[in-house]
Amino acid sequence: MRITSMSSLVAAGLIVLAGCAPADEKPAATGSSGPQCDKASLSTLSAGTFTFGTDQPAYPPWFVDDAPANGKGYESAVAYAVADKLGYKGDAVTWVRVPFNAAIAPGPKTFDANLNEFSITDERRQAVDFSSPYYDVTQALVTVKSSPAAAVKTLAGLKSLKLGAQVGTTSYTAAQAVGASAPIAVYNNNDDAKAALTNGQIDALVLDLPTAFEVESELTDGLIVGQLPTGTDKPEQFGIVLDKGSPLTICVSKAVDELAADGTLAKLQQQWLAEAGAAPVLK
Repeated sequence: MRITSMSSLVAAGLIVLAGCAPADEKPAATGSSGPQCDKASLSTLSAGTFTFGTDQPAYPPWFVDDAPANGKGYESAVAYAVADKLGYKGDAVTWVRVPFNAAIAPGPKTFDANLNEFSITDERRQAVDFSSPYYDVTQALVTVKSSPAAAVKTLAGLKSLKLGAQVGTTSYTAAQAVGASAPIAVYNNNDDAKAALTNGQIDALVLDLPTAFEVESELTDGLIVGQLPTGTDKPEQFGIVLDKGSPLTICVSKAVDELAADGTLAKLQQQWLAEAGAAPVLK
């Protein structure tokens, strides 16, 4: 999924916060017990530094104050936890800004890894690598109390509504799956979508659940309609994006797996992401 803003879908330029010079790539060193994922064994874009990417602006609850380097927000916190597992601390972690679509396009990257609410899909795997998933995603609808969507309690009730979503996202796919009679309205960024909802151009907006809670708080008389069922046994999941065939993929995945196993991901979700209790699943 992706609903947080990007300056333009056609923007291909990268706003670089911290420069990095490519180094010769080499696979992660392996030992008898598997890959050696310590800092000394890894080949990053800039020697001794791990470079993360994300879009600009970067929104709550994934980032706070559009400042990924502050470690606040779920994805920023996950990034620093992954870096710490790999031996990168403090000034050894840096960030670059990369538009969402550019990050998952084929070709060399200006980052070692990128967190930007990227849903793991087979289509995207053709162009980039994904780490192990760090978050299971639920899609939800947010509206305002004056909208006809505010009274909806079932999936069938959604069919008569005008829904909106960000173009090219899994939220847009989820909105299409509702089977609403009106075409899905598409928006390039979160601000445009919220304005359309406030102005009555759409009845409800489809977002991932944590973002839906954040948008609800930003709207006057905002309201969560409910969660959409997944429609599949396998949940939608967010993964860290790396260059296709990156020698770092196996070690980043190992770090994510360890963070899941030791309870760190669960603690960070509790700290930064809104709970789902106030968003019933629509049936």
